Amino acid sequence: MYYGFGFFYYDWTLLLLIPGLLLGLVAQSLVRSRFRRYSKIRSYRGLTGAQVAAGILADAGLPEVEIEVVGGRLSDHYDPRTGKLRLSSEVAHSDSVAALGVAAHEVGHAIQHSRGYFPLHLRNAVVPATKIGSWLYLPIFIAGLIFAIEPLVWVGIGCFTLILLFQLVTLPVEFNASSRALAVLKDHGYLEPGELTGARKVLSAAALTYVAALVSSLLILLRLLLIAGKFNRR
Repeated sequence: MYYGFGFFYYDWTLLLLIPGLLLGLVAQSLVRSRFRRYSKIRSYRGLTGAQVAAGILADAGLPEVEIEVVGGRLSDHYDPRTGKLRLSSEVAHSDSVAALGVAAHEVGHAIQHSRGYFPLHLRNAVVPATKIGSWLYLPIFIAGLIFAIEPLVWVGIGCFTLILLFQLVTLPVEFNASSRALAVLKDHGYLEPGELTGARKVLSAAALTYVAALVSSLLILLRLLLIAGKFNRR
């Protein structure tokens, strides 16, 4: 049963959000625990994340990609706009199994960019629309409910689907970057076979956060559709 518009007050569809929330919390906890665990295990060769990143970039023919050390915990990322690889201090200066896994993963994105990997370029292309959608979907959706303007309700839902599209495209981008990272760490001998298991666990936990975000968004979309359906039957 709905109360009010069914969006502002309690309704049973709120229960749909719980699985996504729980999965997100589990994923974040797993990332932190695995990174903390494998940050304590030094790699056999003793190379730091920054050194491994530079080596992989050189082998891939991308010496022009600049490596920057930035602040923040697990703030590592590749910026396709500037062509810079940004590694957090705990990754760049560490020779741990976790650090090498994360560094190689981010280099994987740089290689994707240079090789014209389509899902990455598609994700970059939808970023502006996704930002607009994330700002506008809720105000438009709520305005449609308040003023009983059905087209606004569906415009709001349409804006939200842009967020869903971004998260859907993100999955192959992240999984592919991790696959590239593990392959190069193995093939170039940066990590021993036993060490690769630790790096794989860290990257798998990170990938789960993207899966959790997608599941959460799917459940939100389902809730919006159910509310819109109830609104249409009023």
